[in-house]
Amino acid sequence: MFEDPGLTRSLGEAIAERFRGTYDAVACPAVGAIVLGFATALASGTKMIFAERTSNGLEFRRGFALEPHERTLIVEDVITTGGSAREVLDLVRSSGADAVGIGALIDRCDPTRESFGVPFEALVELEVESWDADECPLCADGAPLQEPGSRRLRK
Repeated sequence: MFEDPGLTRSLGEAIAERFRGTYDAVACPAVGAIVLGFATALASGTKMIFAERTSNGLEFRRGFALEPHERTLIVEDVITTGGSAREVLDLVRSSGADAVGIGALIDRCDPTRESFGVPFEALVELEVESWDADECPLCADGAPLQEPGSRRLRK
């Protein structure tokens, strides 16, 4: 859907509206959320930075930085466990900025996910059923595994 600039702009506007007036910067994880983070920052007239994965975890690079107490909204495309969003949240806090919330396109409603400790808003909630491998009906049928997303590609 991010290949459609008009749709992406409207999704960014919708996230920006949910947090209107509460932030001065947008931070997101690379690469999946960059376009949505940019659209959200564009809608609110704020700056946007992204964090890149390194051997030390997520880091702000390329000269990106947040000012002390800069009110920052974390934007993510899809949240399941919340791992990447939580890493950006920790990075924002460790930089001395103030995390005001997390906005996402999709919340996959993982029942094991812990609270972020900041307001969390998603445009869409999808309850996606999952199983342990020994209970998975697709595994029992021999269906090939697919692991979308970049988190599992790390070595």
